[in-house]
Amino acid sequence: MGSLRVYAITGLLVASLSTVAHAAKLEDVAPYPKAETGFTRQVIHLPKQEQEENFQVEILAGKTLEVDCNRQRLGGTLVEKNLEGWGYPFYRLENVSGPMSTMMACPPASQKKRVFVPVIGDGFKLRYNSKLPVVVYAPSDVEVRYLIWSASEKVGTALPE
Repeated sequence: MGSLRVYAITGLLVASLSTVAHAAKLEDVAPYPKAETGFTRQVIHLPKQEQEENFQVEILAGKTLEVDCNRQRLGGTLVEKNLEGWGYPFYRLENVSGPMSTMMACPPASQKKRVFVPVIGDGFKLRYNSKLPVVVYAPSDVEVRYLIWSASEKVGTALPE
């Protein structure tokens, strides 16, 4: 049988242009287009890793909303685009919908709180590549965060049953 790679969260980082102090300005890398009206261009500069094939980046786009005890989420799709003439990927968050919520009755004493509500959908796990910035075009009211995932040193073996 095959082996199983276990991925572990290595850190939650908030995306910004100054993620890595020595990162090149986006304009020095390639001519990424400016954000359209109603969108922002948000950039993640990933630190160099040994064996980058053992890492992934998960885009956590969402909004900070006031919510009750129910589970909340937004819907959307992260679409990979290609920078013409360069072959570099960039991403556009499209069709953000919601919030959607479970409909449980909350306990009488529960209070609403402000929390980050993520967009759940397709295309949010990306290959790790510190040589290029991760450029995300998102609606202006959406914040882009990210997780770095790494493969565990421990490899399990499936058992035949």
